[in-house]
Amino acid sequence: MATERPELYTCLDDRFRTGRCMNGDDALEVLYTGCRWAEGPIYLPAWRQLIWSDIPNDRMLRWDETTETVSVFRSPAGHTNGNTLDRQGRLITCEQGNRRVTRTEHDGTLTVLADRWQGKRLNSPNDATVKSDGSIWFSDPDFGITSDYEGYRAESEIGSNNVYRIDPDTGEVRLVADCFAAPNGLVFSPDERQLFVSDTRGGAIRVFDVHPDGDSLSDGEVFAKADAEGVARFDNLRFDDGGRLWVAAMADGVHCYDPDGTLIGRLNVPETVSNISWGGAKRNRLFITAETSLYSVVMAVTGTHPTGPGRRPWLDAS
Repeated sequence: MATERPELYTCLDDRFRTGRCMNGDDALEVLYTGCRWAEGPIYLPAWRQLIWSDIPNDRMLRWDETTETVSVFRSPAGHTNGNTLDRQGRLITCEQGNRRVTRTEHDGTLTVLADRWQGKRLNSPNDATVKSDGSIWFSDPDFGITSDYEGYRAESEIGSNNVYRIDPDTGEVRLVADCFAAPNGLVFSPDERQLFVSDTRGGAIRVFDVHPDGDSLSDGEVFAKADAEGVARFDNLRFDDGGRLWVAAMADGVHCYDPDGTLIGRLNVPETVSNISWGGAKRNRLFITAETSLYSVVMAVTGTHPTGPGRRPWLDAS
């Protein structure tokens, strides 16, 4: 299954072309198909593997780069959604069905990092990002409790959809932003001075300044809105090393935004896109989950690391 270059790339601004965003593969590569709703890809450099979630099937899958084979990583998996890595290379997972954020230790055991805020159960943690100080920031919409399809139907104990921070020293769960219809993907800017959050139901990406204390935010401003071409929802977000923001725009493929907020180009994907992640030996392979499938495209641009600036021997040596 492949698409020719004119169909894979849509250039909306010359910066998409001059920034080498159209260089690389001429077609999407299909690595796997057969999911009900694929989500949450994260590349593990030490193992040369990609882990992702198949939410309705309540399993996590693993693609091996060396053998190009797929196997089940974990099942049942708590209807997991987003995954990321902490600064020790451990897997951080948002379990929608279990309504918690967990860490997979190096020996395979699970540690619960967050399942409540002020004594109330979380809604259904969706996505997470790790700051260079080791704190974990995660979104908590109600997607996993609205029906039994991607979790378990329940009433929200909190009554709102928020973004939280887990303190790396005390484990305290603190609310940092509560201005969303449904927060989803989130990522720090490469210098960690800003936090970008997609508001799926709100049809926008919001950007917050990180206060000098490093653990609180200013009021968020709109960075980008869903355009008039049928995009109703944004999902996951990733930066490349040129400061461009790549966004899973669901019905409209993968969007690429210049640092000034201009939509400069798109990658066209034949299914509804849910999530994206950089990986590969050079971090220039973009992995894309979309409805039933896992895709990839090797590009000339390079993605930033998922755990903020600074040296990470387990990553940088790969």
